[in-house]
Amino acid sequence: MGNCLTVGPNEALVVSGGCCGSDTKSYIIGGWAWAWWLVTNSQRLSLEIMTLQPRCEDVETAEGVAITVTGVAQVKVMTDHDLLAVACEQFLGKSIRDVKAVLLQTLEGHLRSILGTLTVEQIYQDRDQFAKLVRDVAAPDVGRMGIEILSFTIKDVYDKLDYLSSLGKTQIAAVQRDADIGVAEAERDAGIREAECKKEMMDVKFLADTKMADSKRELELQKAAFNQEVNTKKAESQLAYELQAAKEQQKIRLEEIEIQVVQRKKEITIEEKEIDRTEKELIATVKRPAEAQAYSMQQLAEGQKTKTVLIAQAEAEKIKQIGEAEASSIGAVGKAEAEKMRMKAEAYQQYGEAAKTALVLEALPKITAKVAAPLAKTNEIVILSGEGGRVTGEVTRLLAELPVSVNALTGVDLTKIPLLQKMASAEA
Repeated sequence: MGNCLTVGPNEALVVSGGCCGSDTKSYIIGGWAWAWWLVTNSQRLSLEIMTLQPRCEDVETAEGVAITVTGVAQVKVMTDHDLLAVACEQFLGKSIRDVKAVLLQTLEGHLRSILGTLTVEQIYQDRDQFAKLVRDVAAPDVGRMGIEILSFTIKDVYDKLDYLSSLGKTQIAAVQRDADIGVAEAERDAGIREAECKKEMMDVKFLADTKMADSKRELELQKAAFNQEVNTKKAESQLAYELQAAKEQQKIRLEEIEIQVVQRKKEITIEEKEIDRTEKELIATVKRPAEAQAYSMQQLAEGQKTKTVLIAQAEAEKIKQIGEAEASSIGAVGKAEAEKMRMKAEAYQQYGEAAKTALVLEALPKITAKVAAPLAKTNEIVILSGEGGRVTGEVTRLLAELPVSVNALTGVDLTKIPLLQKMASAEA
């Protein structure tokens, strides 16, 4: 029996041996293989990138200057079948540290040999070319081991005698000297050029001032001419504008009048239609109902008239009967009153003045009541007089005016009655 072995893409599985003394070797990358117990051997080889840092200390260059160089190399096992078989022969069973040590010694040896053929300036100034040279020289040797150099770069170059710094100082001093010379020459040329430019500037300025004065004078003349022409054109334009504005205003006014006329016509039409509508509405809502109401009232009036006539006829007949009855009654009363008056007249003729006096005395209470009726609501009468004797005079005057008042109310002259004449004489 045996085992089924698997391997990832970052490793190579080497299966060797087999039944019947087979010497076949199988190389599997990212796959699987069958291994028999006891007769089959399986080993693994890493295909991952290995980082090497070769370092050469105090190596003399072509000029005999000792320098130290460090670099960085990225290498890996090649996956080609033949080259993979070579790598397996060289490194199978070794650890990654042992493989790195072999490759590191190879690279450092080639690095030392190349450093002895170059000057310090070539190594320091062109590191990329130096690294390319190391890579090209070392690649065949490591390739025969089944190893591929992916990249090689120079990390640092320095020495213990400050040769590189002195070289830099010399270069810096030369550059500084050239810079100072360049600055001085530039300042000199700048001063010369500045003076020339100032002279040219003054010449140009004087010429420009002259031309400017001439141009200004011509400009003022042209401006005066232009202003005169512009003012003339403005006046003409203003007059033309006012004339045109008046014409346009007149046209606008005519248009407004026409619009008003049209509007008025439309309003008249609308008013006529409104009148017709109102008339029809009045006919429908007022006239027709009024006619119906008038007819109804006419019928009611005729009926009321008939009723009133009949009632009036009945009332007339009633009044006639009542009148005849009252006339008869009044006639009888009148005859009685006439007889009474005749008898009073005969008595008055018989008694003369005494009868008249009795009649006046009989009427005086009624007259007094009528005269005193307005004074019934009077609580108090105050007669104001400055003297005590005038109260008596006022009362006498009132009594003297009483016959006049009675005569005005009744037509009877009290002064002609003998009894009163006697009373008045006695008082006098």
